[in-house]
Amino acid sequence: MAQINFGGTVENVVTREEFPLEKALDTLKNETIAVIGYGVQGPGQSLNMRENGFNVIVGQRKGKTYDKAVADGWVPGETLFEIEEALEKGTIICFLLSDAAQIELWPTVKAVLKPGKSLYFSHGFGVTYKEKTGIVPPPDVDVFLVAPKGSGTSLRRLFVEGKGLNSSFAVYQDASGNARNKCIAMGIGVGSGYLFETDFYKEVTSDLTGERGTLMGAIQGIFAAQYEVLRANGHSPSEAFNETVEELTQSLMPLVAENGMDWMYANCSTTAQRGALDWWKPFRDATKPVFEQLYNSVKTQEQAEISITRNSQPDYREKLEVELAELRESEMWQAGAAVRNLRPERN
Repeated sequence: MAQINFGGTVENVVTREEFPLEKALDTLKNETIAVIGYGVQGPGQSLNMRENGFNVIVGQRKGKTYDKAVADGWVPGETLFEIEEALEKGTIICFLLSDAAQIELWPTVKAVLKPGKSLYFSHGFGVTYKEKTGIVPPPDVDVFLVAPKGSGTSLRRLFVEGKGLNSSFAVYQDASGNARNKCIAMGIGVGSGYLFETDFYKEVTSDLTGERGTLMGAIQGIFAAQYEVLRANGHSPSEAFNETVEELTQSLMPLVAENGMDWMYANCSTTAQRGALDWWKPFRDATKPVFEQLYNSVKTQEQAEISITRNSQPDYREKLEVELAELRESEMWQAGAAVRNLRPERN
């Protein structure tokens, strides 16, 4: 493992240099990797592994998602199967269904987990909250996770571009004595940039906090607040959206991704620098109590309970669409659709 200094804290990480693809392929040469679910993470992980040379099959119920798998080159009866058949054939079961769907399918999965098989996750939810989910792996199988730090779409796009998306990894149960190597090999196989170690509890706690915080919940809230203030003070939808979202996502965030926030600050106007330096701490101080409240809600399992209860309801999809429509039909994101259509690459 490589030792990297992260702001004064030294961490051990795994890179492609010390665990190259050839080693990963050799580690898993006798394995059949069964990807169960072809929704959010399934396509990116399975396609990346297939193109990296691993023996991969997909398990998916027939329907629109099954048809998408066929369109992606998975062959019914050869590399694409009904879930039960894929579970029987797989030696590494990649359990990539949604958290609610994992709870529903768990009895079926558990029934095929014989000694020698491995159970792979990309989220620590089901095992961490086993009292609520009922997901308790048998003691004679390896259990581990690789959690790409981004969507399956991003994982796939970066892989196609010859890049990688960083991932965390964790071993929950090592029945074979080789679970760690298998876990890292899977991380390399799905296209990780580098791998940093965690455990199931920390993965799910940080993940739930991040999704509700700066990755999705907080950023939408901040976007909406600034947009509404600008509109209330007479700025046009185009101006309000460009100053709130478009400039951030199209211009500034790529600079932060490439070189860091300090570099981005140093390469903006002196007026922008001064304002940003003066205002970032008040924003931190105003939002930190909200993040502390959020983290405590995750830690006490309140957020897990909400997710399980609401996402398991039979009308979940209908209710979700109503909430998504509120975002989609808001003036800010209607303006966003118009702005995106005006980008040069669309014309």
